[in-house]
Amino acid sequence: MAGLNEQLKKMAQAAQAAARSSLSISSETKDKVLVEMAEALRAKRKALVAANRIDVRRAQRKGLGRALVDRLTLDEKRIAAMSDSLRDIAALPDPVGEVIKAWRRPNGLWIHKVRVPIGVIAIIYEARPNVTSDCAGLCFKSGNGVILRGGSEAVNSNAAVYETIRSVLEENGLDTALINFVASTDRAGVDRLLKLNGYIDLVMPRGGEGLIRKVVSVSRIPVIKHYKGICHVYVDEWADLNMAQAICFNAKVQRPGVCNAMESMLVNRDCAVRFLPGMLKKFHEAGVEIRGCALTRKIAKNVPVRRATERDYRTEYLDLVLSVKVVGSVEEAVEHVNTYGTHHSDTIVTENYDRALMFLRQVDSACVYVNASTRFTDGEQFGMGAEIGISTDKLHARGPMALEELTTYKYMIFGNGQIRT
Repeated sequence: MAGLNEQLKKMAQAAQAAARSSLSISSETKDKVLVEMAEALRAKRKALVAANRIDVRRAQRKGLGRALVDRLTLDEKRIAAMSDSLRDIAALPDPVGEVIKAWRRPNGLWIHKVRVPIGVIAIIYEARPNVTSDCAGLCFKSGNGVILRGGSEAVNSNAAVYETIRSVLEENGLDTALINFVASTDRAGVDRLLKLNGYIDLVMPRGGEGLIRKVVSVSRIPVIKHYKGICHVYVDEWADLNMAQAICFNAKVQRPGVCNAMESMLVNRDCAVRFLPGMLKKFHEAGVEIRGCALTRKIAKNVPVRRATERDYRTEYLDLVLSVKVVGSVEEAVEHVNTYGTHHSDTIVTENYDRALMFLRQVDSACVYVNASTRFTDGEQFGMGAEIGISTDKLHARGPMALEELTTYKYMIFGNGQIRT
């Protein structure tokens, strides 16, 4: 253990030094390197798939859940998407050095508020190998050093992606300590990493609620996170019901094992009889298990619906399971979302502008939609190139986090001899 502790400390020290020196790397160089990283992933896709196959087979032997295995799996299509994300990051403006605001004081002081990197960021994550390349690319472009610590279930996949990216830094004569990977799967190492507050400036956990709560409880370093995603779609009485059906089906079924999938569907009482029978039938045919309130069960007709409990409305299923509730008004829908939701992503489907505006203003979530699926809460879908994570905190960032959210700011003040009297 002493050896691992020392290794992690040296890694964090090296990352800190590399991050400070990265301020001299030009935007043009950053973009060139990111494109080369993207090309390297495509060139080594067969080796990456082979490494991933080892992890997937082991996960299947252990009986890990379908959703986790899906997040873990890499194929050539997903590797191409990882490569494209790095290219997208390269195409975005470099936030470092951007003047957010500037003003001159009556005494002549010229004050500039300027974006700067946060420093060193530790990413602690589970299952998804694409996190390795996305986070490495985002931190590199935003001038931050990064320490990547993936879960044991994806250790071969993550190591292969990391080595591919690291080799590009080396080929370009850049400090490889800008991007670091903790190969050890010893869980005690995470605890040690979370205490290196003298070297690491921010921790971002990505994974299940248990992992995130453990990180928050142990860390001496500021943590940005979301615990889970209990996302809602509310079908208003003024909704286009064909649109509502398409949105609800996409939000639940398109990829149920992710944090921006719908977990609870709310339907206004005045359209429930017209909407629910067809919607529930469509869900049932897609293999979705429905858990509903008394009125939902009454309206459901030939579709089996289990009785929903208080616990169901507070559950992130990450699977083909859905809770359904009939509500009497948009006010009741907002109250339900704010009570049972997790401040992640919520949607209203309506053609009534006033209802839409009320929902947008009163739902306390990072992302609030009108007439669109919750599945769009994603850095790439928002045009950010990729995301390093999603935050439901209110400080320092909220929602999908990418380049701008990986910077802080400092004030640069120009004077000509002013003194305070």
